[in-house]
Amino acid sequence: MFHSPFSRIARRALLLAAASLVAPAAFSQPDWPQQPVTLIMGFPAGSGVDVVARVIQEPLSKQLGKPVVIDYKSGAAGNIASEYVAHARPDGYTLSFGTAATHGSNAALYKKLPFDVEADFVPVAPVLDVSNVLTINPDVINVRTLKEFVELVKANPGKYNYASTGNGAGTHMAFAEFNSRLGLNMVHVPYKGGPEAITSVVRGETCCIMNQVQTVLPHYKAGKVRLLGVTTAAAVPAVKEVPTIASSGLPGTKGFDSSIWFGIFAPKGTDPQIVDKLNAAVKAVLETPEIRERFESQGNTVRIESPAQFRKTVHDNRVKWAEVAKAANISID
Repeated sequence: MFHSPFSRIARRALLLAAASLVAPAAFSQPDWPQQPVTLIMGFPAGSGVDVVARVIQEPLSKQLGKPVVIDYKSGAAGNIASEYVAHARPDGYTLSFGTAATHGSNAALYKKLPFDVEADFVPVAPVLDVSNVLTINPDVINVRTLKEFVELVKANPGKYNYASTGNGAGTHMAFAEFNSRLGLNMVHVPYKGGPEAITSVVRGETCCIMNQVQTVLPHYKAGKVRLLGVTTAAAVPAVKEVPTIASSGLPGTKGFDSSIWFGIFAPKGTDPQIVDKLNAAVKAVLETPEIRERFESQGNTVRIESPAQFRKTVHDNRVKWAEVAKAANISID
């Protein structure tokens, strides 16, 4: 039978049209994951954020049916890891375990980041809200209440050094906001991570730190440090005897809430179906009673949000820390 060129062209056009209708449906249901998923960690092993990632690592692997691997690329307040993920293939296999610092305050502190903390990432799922607590070495600064602490520091401007887990880290920003609100003059001493920073306080090399409850808890129970106030708006059950800074009644502390969060991010362009599947897996892990109780016993609060809700959290967090950085006149470069 004779087939004209026109008929062949017409049939080809029909086939292409049919394929275009099928392709989106196939793409919208990615058969993911087919290989291990890597969480890029921007902080050292043993740091507070690393401890949290390790708690969910195995149960998340079970939910996904593939291993979840933690790869450390620490440095520059998490920016090295963030840059790596921002430029990774958006296939769901390279993710960032980020924080309120890496995807919030860093944008205000570093003026020349090679990525945008919002535009270059897809917020997948939050994991925790983490309370910091004002922690002191009583041999260096012998006070028992927040009021006594403020009075002593004000009477000795520039005398006391406070530690942080790095320039621009959540521990730095929490103390910077506290000092700015109360008009305190203290010297900031940044360390490379949580273990080094809290060790400096325990040894008396610095007087104090606003560090995560989960990090300081062992030292507190051992009687090596004293806790004066948690940074969250509500009290923390794990240290229920420690008042909130906001409840102190001191000028500048009303409404004080300097909690931070940890969460998972994917590179921009990641398939929404992959994002939703990963969000559901994280949610299932966090709803496990053993996981929830373990986190709460360490002073943390599980946070469960949809990707859209988490995106708003990230945006609001970025705006808040930009205001804090401006008020405290903090900039890294």
